[in-house]
Amino acid sequence: MSSSDGDRFVVVAIDGPAASGKSSTAEWVARELGYCHVDSGALYRAATAAALRTGIPPEEWTPTTVLEAARSVSLAFHENSMVPRLDGADADEEIRSGAVNSAVPRVARMQSVRSWVNEQVKRTATERNVVVDGRDIGTAVFPEADVKVYLVADSWERAKRRLVQHLRRLPTDEEIAAETDRLVHRDAADATQSVQARDAVLIDTTHLLQSEQVARIVALARAASR
Repeated sequence: MSSSDGDRFVVVAIDGPAASGKSSTAEWVARELGYCHVDSGALYRAATAAALRTGIPPEEWTPTTVLEAARSVSLAFHENSMVPRLDGADADEEIRSGAVNSAVPRVARMQSVRSWVNEQVKRTATERNVVVDGRDIGTAVFPEADVKVYLVADSWERAKRRLVQHLRRLPTDEEIAAETDRLVHRDAADATQSVQARDAVLIDTTHLLQSEQVARIVALARAASR
């Protein structure tokens, strides 16, 4: 990727299914490289939170409803991270609320909203090196990315990791089984959006430490930037 003045900016695209560790891995990789971490999922969440603020029930939302609400979303950059803001204010807790978690899949399936998110993400790469995570980054957003990675993991392991993050304790087998069922259904719903690019490096993280997968991606990025 190149800027208008000839400077070259590197794009590292990290894709994968829900709860595959994309965002936390991308954040760590960006920190190691000194790049900017761009979490595309946070933009879908911000648009969803903005739509919820309208008071219109989610089942009545249309792409127009969500896009009009998304006008209140702006981007800030802090400590090598892209941060969505609502009406000019930080809203990290709001965009990660239970209400947003429930409604964001509906928003993510709206093609015009996906186009809006993709344009915001593309703009971030015009002035800086970026590590971008999502579900179609290496296919739809940055098909010419310098590095493309597709993270996968066993559904049970993904469910366990997600619960540990949310509960801040070791979950029971019953809790993991229930979360696994939810993830399997989510995978099916997201199948058309989460596709591995043909030239992406597949990394199965089921039995990897996060530090190991980060090291692999950092090595790929450093090789690509030479």
